[in-house]
Amino acid sequence: MSSAGSRAADLAKRADAGLKLDTGLAKGILTGFIRNELGKVGFERAVVALSGGIDSALVCALASKALGPKNVLAVMMPYRTSNPSSRADAEELIAQLGVESRLVDITGMTNPYFDRQPDISNHRRGNVMARMRMIVVYDHSEDFGGLVIGTSNKTEILLGYGTLFGDLASAVNPIGDLFKTQVRQMSRAMSLPVSIIDKPPSADLWEGQSDEEDLGISYDEVDRILYLMFDERFRLSELLEAGFPDEQVTKVYSMVRRNQFKRRPPIIAKISDRTIEREFRYPRDWGL
Repeated sequence: MSSAGSRAADLAKRADAGLKLDTGLAKGILTGFIRNELGKVGFERAVVALSGGIDSALVCALASKALGPKNVLAVMMPYRTSNPSSRADAEELIAQLGVESRLVDITGMTNPYFDRQPDISNHRRGNVMARMRMIVVYDHSEDFGGLVIGTSNKTEILLGYGTLFGDLASAVNPIGDLFKTQVRQMSRAMSLPVSIIDKPPSADLWEGQSDEEDLGISYDEVDRILYLMFDERFRLSELLEAGFPDEQVTKVYSMVRRNQFKRRPPIIAKISDRTIEREFRYPRDWGL
C-alpha cells in the first residue's frame, strides 16, 4: 500500500472510531431533548411523518420513549408509486411501539398538479411530494395538538439531501446531529424492525430510487469524509493528500458548500439595531 493509501486507511479507522456511538447515553440525551423542547413551548404531543425508512422510524421510537406512545402520532403518506414494503414496514413499527397512526394517500392531491406539468422531472415530482407531505403532516399536527418532529439526519443536512419546506421542515429535530451510520447504531440499540434497519436507504419518491445511487457514494464512505471534514476539521487539501478519492471528497465538499442556504433561516436584510438571527438569535432572550 502506498504511503498516501496507508494514511487514508488510518484516517478512515479514526473516523470509524469517532462515529461509534454510546447509544445508551445518546438515547437518554435525545429523549430528554424531545421532552424538554416540547415542554418549553407548552406541548406534550408529537407528530412524525413515518415513511417506513430508518430515520423516521428512529424518531418515532425516540418520541414514543420520551412522551409515551399515546402522545405520538405517526402519519403515513404514500403515493401510488410508493413501494408497498415501505407502508408494511411503517405499520410493523406502529404495532411494535403502540403509537397513534393515520394513513393519508397523497396521490389524489398531487396528480392534478402533475397533470398540468407533462414534462416534470423526477426531482421536481419528488420535491412536490415532499412538500405535499408537509402540508398534510402540519395539518394533522394541528388536529392532534402536537409539534412536528424532524427526521433529517446530520449526513443529509450537511449534504443538502432533502427538500426545503418539505422533509427538512420541523419544529425540533432529535437526530440532526447523528450521522446516517449513527442512526443505524441507534436503531439497532432500540430494537427497531430488522426490515427497516437493513433496507437500502431510499426517499421512495419514485420507483427504484436509491439514496446511495443518487449520491454516487455509500453512506459509510460519505460519513467518514464528513466526520473528518467537520468534526475533525480536516481541510479538503489534507484529505486529498492523504489519498482519499478525489472525486468523492470534492463532491462531498461541493455539496455541503452549495447547500448552505438549506441549513439556515432566510437571510434578512439588516435595517434595525436588533435584527432576527443576528443580534436577536437566542431562545434565552425570551426565557425559553
